[in-house]
Amino acid sequence: MIYVCVPVHNEASTVGLVLWKVRQVFTAFQREYQIIACDDGSTDGTRDVLASYARVLPLTVVAHRERQGYARSLEELLRLALQRTDRPKRDCAITLHADFTHAPETMEEMVKRLESGADLVVAELDRMLGARSWPERWARRWAPLLLRVGGGVKDSISGFTALRLIVLRQATRGAPAAPLLTTDGWCANAELLARLAAHARRVEVVPTAARYDLKQRPSRAKPWHQLLAAWRARGLIRAARSGIDTGGGGGGNGGVAGAAALAVALFVSPLASQDSVCTGVLVNAVPPPPPPPPLATPRIPAVRFPVGERLTYGAKYGLFNVGTAVMEVVGIDTVQQTEAVHIRFRITGGALWYHLDQTIESWVGRYDFRSRRFYSIQDERNRHRERRYEIYPDSGIYREEGRDTAFATVPEPLDDAAFLYWIRSVPLEVGKRYEYARYFRPDRNPVIIEVLGHERVSVAGKKWRALVVRPKIPQGRGIFAEKSETRIWLSDDERRLVLAIQSTFSFGQVTLKLKDFIVPEQP
Repeated sequence: MIYVCVPVHNEASTVGLVLWKVRQVFTAFQREYQIIACDDGSTDGTRDVLASYARVLPLTVVAHRERQGYARSLEELLRLALQRTDRPKRDCAITLHADFTHAPETMEEMVKRLESGADLVVAELDRMLGARSWPERWARRWAPLLLRVGGGVKDSISGFTALRLIVLRQATRGAPAAPLLTTDGWCANAELLARLAAHARRVEVVPTAARYDLKQRPSRAKPWHQLLAAWRARGLIRAARSGIDTGGGGGGNGGVAGAAALAVALFVSPLASQDSVCTGVLVNAVPPPPPPPPLATPRIPAVRFPVGERLTYGAKYGLFNVGTAVMEVVGIDTVQQTEAVHIRFRITGGALWYHLDQTIESWVGRYDFRSRRFYSIQDERNRHRERRYEIYPDSGIYREEGRDTAFATVPEPLDDAAFLYWIRSVPLEVGKRYEYARYFRPDRNPVIIEVLGHERVSVAGKKWRALVVRPKIPQGRGIFAEKSETRIWLSDDERRLVLAIQSTFSFGQVTLKLKDFIVPEQP
């Protein structure tokens, strides 16, 4: 997951364009992403712009009633991203300005660097496009020289950074309640890099252009004030680079506080080498063996159907055999960096003038039972229809191949093929009607499942006690469409095998009956 963090104050004229550009970047460079924006007490209509984009993008808006400053807004966004992630070693955050100074298309290269092993990537503004006053140019040149953060980074104040979230967790672990950033403005950008770089194994830089020609307002940065603040904060930045806790000394006396912190560090470092005196541990004593690592709790799959399960059906139209169908668990793949179970349902057949060949495939998260990918391919009466979807549950969107727009989805999305397996795993009580808002296209919810009762059926060479259900998707297509009047017979045992499916097609009613089945033993 990529969390794009955008602090905003009075950027109504540009923030919408920036967010839409982010969407375009991750449409072409397909990665799962969320945008987190902080409206820091805006008074120019920024809040309305953000609200409108939140309806069509995976966007969360944090609002401040009164302005709290750039550094506090930026830190709040980063901590929110850290709070949301459950994979901090894999997931990352990108800090991006809302005034178009930063070129969003640079994010693709920044993410690629992280995926190649970097922990921290800084986009350095090496080209300045657009007119600026000479004090701005002069201050922009000299401030990074005062705020050196090491790691090969020359532009420490760009504010355009990509970071692996595990680095942020390590930087905040010692004092989680203490502020991470104690300065503001340009200094806050350098302070963030310094604190993160102390925990990063690899720091890389990428060049980018500063698009001052696209800004819709004058710069709020006061060059001489920023230079003075940089002079005062240089000691704090040096201490942060060394991983020394400066205790929030980044205010007006930042230079004195930074120097004091360095002096304390130099004074304390000899004592640190005298660990035996402080702790009472003998110098030459053999250290006790480390405790055994805790046993990892195995993850329990949400999709419990074994790979290799294959159910084969004969299709009948009245007394006539008109085709076959296969329902199978194909394998386990990796989709969007998530372990996913690949399932497939295919029906083929026809009679006289009619022919049907339909395949629906789904890739469902093995541990969360949420759809990640769905294909529907159909040839009917010499007409070919093919639709392919990528579904991003954490971002709350799905995309259809061939269309540029991303659409909103539900938090726990399922597709047609996934539903065939999901209803086998949920408790069902005779006489009950269940409604689930889980179909990945929200306009077709809720999915309705009615449990009609028990019946005895003879399929696959034996008699079964079956549970009869009637599923339907409002405005849906295929076997779950309301007009199909579909009924499904499930074996009334722990396996919940699909014994038969009865559905109405354009030419009449077809019944699929189980002919053969293979269910491998669970390991």
